[in-house]
Order: sequence, then C-alpha cells, then structure tokens
Amino acid sequence: MTQRVTVADLVAMKRRGERIVMVTAYDYPTARLADEVGIPVILVGDSLGNTVLGYETTVPVTLGDMLHHTKAVTRAVHRALVVADMPFLTYQVTPEEALRNAGRLVQEGGAQAVKVEGGGPLVETVARLVRAGIPVMGHLGLTPQSVHALGGYRVQARSAAAVRQLFADALALEEAGAFAIVLELIPAPVARAVSEVVHVPTIGIGAGPGCDGQVQVLTDLLHLLPGPLPRHARAYADLASVVSDALRRYAEDVRNGVFPGEAESFGLPRDLDVETVQAIAEEFRTWRGGGRDGTRPHGR
Repeated sequence: MTQRVTVADLVAMKRRGERIVMVTAYDYPTARLADEVGIPVILVGDSLGNTVLGYETTVPVTLGDMLHHTKAVTRAVHRALVVADMPFLTYQVTPEEALRNAGRLVQEGGAQAVKVEGGGPLVETVARLVRAGIPVMGHLGLTPQSVHALGGYRVQARSAAAVRQLFADALALEEAGAFAIVLELIPAPVARAVSEVVHVPTIGIGAGPGCDGQVQVLTDLLHLLPGPLPRHARAYADLASVVSDALRRYAEDVRNGVFPGEAESFGLPRDLDVETVQAIAEEFRTWRGGGRDGTRPHGR
C-alpha cells in the first residue's frame, strides 16, 4: 500500500528544497487522476463555489457543500494529503465552533487537514484546532472570503505597512502551529522573503516562483471553463474546447441516427428471436388500436 503524504513530509520537503505541488479537486474523477499522477497535496477548495456551483464568490459556500465534495475527493485518494477549506463563518465566530466544524470535515469528510483564511485574529483558533489534533494550513494575502472587504480580487501587500503585517501574520500562524501557509496575490519579492523567514512551507498562487510550492485551481489548469484565465494561472490543456467539440459531435450523431450503433447496442439472447418480439408487439398494438374490450395482454 502506498504511504500517505503527511504534514511532516511537507516540512521535510521544504528543508530539502523540494518544490511542493498542490492542486484543487472537487470530485472523485479529478481527485483520482491527481492522486494517480503523484500530486502530493489536494485541496478541496471553497473555490468550488465559483468553479462548480456557479457563485460569483466563495462566500455562499456552506459547510454542507464542503462536506459533500470532500467526501467525494477522499473516496478517490490513497496517497495525497487532502486539505479541506473551511467555508465562510464556520471558523470566525469562536474557536470552539471552529473546532466542531473542522472536526466534521476530518471525521465525516475524511480530510487530513483544514485551511483557514486570515492572520492575527485567527491565531487562537488555529492553536485550538492544532491542540485538538487537526492540522491547519493558513492562507494570507488575498483571502477570497473577504473579497468584499478587500474591494475585489487585488494584489495585496503593496505598502511597507502591509508587508510588515504580512510577515507578522505569517510568523503568528507558524507559532500557532500551522503546518503551511498559502500566499495569494502577493508581489513575488515579498512572497520570496516571507518564504525565507518562516520555517513552514509556503504555497503560492499568484505569488511568484519564490514560494516553497504552488497551487492552482484545476479548472484553470485544464481551462475547463470558457473565457480568459486569471493572470496567475497557466492552462496546460484546453478542455473547454475539447468538451464542447465532443458534445457537438454527440448531438449531431444522435440527430442523424448514427448513435447508438451496433457497437453500443445489445442483441437478443439465443432463446429469443425477432419474430417472437414482433408477435408480442403486434398483440399489444392490436389491443391499443381498438381491441380494448378484451383482456389486456399480460406481462410476465
């Protein structure tokens, strides 16, 4: 049996200078593929609000949504460390409420760790989860659940004061026990400097190449949704075109009577022939055509 990736493995990867690969997944098929090619960390991101559920932001995503998708992912994964996002207002109210909700993602959802957004104000909560035995990944810079307060999806840490706060928050999360920190939409030199100061791995998204690892949203990586990608994303396939073309060809084959063909159809067993089927059909056709005064033809 393949050994499961652990949070200790990620810290060891940073010490060795080995880049950490993380990708989002929201369902069984994509999680299985990611796990089979050796991706060490799979994030069940609340970005499923945008990519799967059609919301404009991640704010409407519920704990029920996250549990549903986390269960699907963990059923597929045998090696990767599965991290589940804690959705909006499931961890910001009190540390005890956060513990109950995180516990559900681990106990019911099967995740090995959870991710929370924010810095200093969440230190007590992170420490409480870690004391309970739940590994926590932090998330600084652009925090999508706070997009309304931030005024949109904008690059963060663009002033000396903001950079200083970023360092303070990163060190506070590390001291609270976070095993890794996502840095999102941060100038590359700032993210590199933070990565050199903290002892835990940093995972960048729109934070340049100086982080200890990178995470990408799967639908961006595969260009599964039509339209332009975020600047920080790179498409490694154009599945939107592939899927659209497949659907068009399928629809055309159905309309033209080409699908299903003989290869997709099933014949009669040896003890039943076409003549018998036609005779049964004729019996029912006669009954429907006006012979309803008699007894309806019987089934089996």
